[in-house]
Amino acid sequence: MTPAPDDLIRPFQIEHVGVRGRLVRLGPALNEILNRHGYPDLVSQLLGEAVTLSCALAGALKFDGVFTLQTKGDGPISTLLADFKSPGNLRGYAQFDAKAVQNIDADVTPSIPRLLGAGYIAFTVDQGADTERYQGIVELEGFSLADCAHNYFRESEQIETAIVLASGRGADDGSWRGGAIMLQRLPEGDPSLLARGVEVGRDEASEDNWRRVVTLLASTQASELIDPDLVGDDLLYRLFHENGVRIFEPTQLRPGCRCSMKRAERILQQLPSAELQDLALEDQLIVTCEFCNASYTFPLEQFSLSL
Repeated sequence: MTPAPDDLIRPFQIEHVGVRGRLVRLGPALNEILNRHGYPDLVSQLLGEAVTLSCALAGALKFDGVFTLQTKGDGPISTLLADFKSPGNLRGYAQFDAKAVQNIDADVTPSIPRLLGAGYIAFTVDQGADTERYQGIVELEGFSLADCAHNYFRESEQIETAIVLASGRGADDGSWRGGAIMLQRLPEGDPSLLARGVEVGRDEASEDNWRRVVTLLASTQASELIDPDLVGDDLLYRLFHENGVRIFEPTQLRPGCRCSMKRAERILQQLPSAELQDLALEDQLIVTCEFCNASYTFPLEQFSLSL
């Protein structure tokens, strides 16, 4: 299996201890998404973490549709939105108070309460009109987005989960990168283990195994998660080789906004005539996508309007 360095979700399993995982490495795809906006670095870094986390969470699910991670709060960054459309299209955007963000001390590592304030984080799976939409919501609690995800799994899923997460500019060329590793403890009697003759209970040895791999995961440095010179598979081996780590074929990731001229036109068709006239600029209506910053221009006469 050829190592793949960037823009992927790599599933893996730690042998004989009943733990599955997902490694996420983002390079050019994340850099393209963030550079479309020109956000302040502080906002880009947090949005990069949100996009990376959405990949880790979506990669652990079996679905055909859209997985969305969204935060809403009363802090300087009021909204983060990242979504993953199967099999691997990514997009994201942020809404923020530019002046409040500028006043944040750059020498102090900002926390989620400082950046996002009080609010919630929501995880949504939408597989289309013929299926039931799933959404889980928890309060924004913890220092980091990884802490918020831990809180969600504790309260909503009851699946023992550990996540390390990072986003930042690469030391070599300053391009944006993201990385994450997520571990989940498989339930007793999980079919994927039984099929290979592995039985996992909830005895003292099993508890010790879980604590050991979580401790190994916690030793991961943020710089390792986003290091372009460190292949993700090598990082997994470094962390878990004593237990034995089995890797599986990766899912490739790419920027993939779903905006289009036709979608923008449908949005305008749903607005009242008076509102369209208020939005018009020099006999034109302009719709700008929040995700990719693409703009679509329409003449007023297309909607039977004139100034």
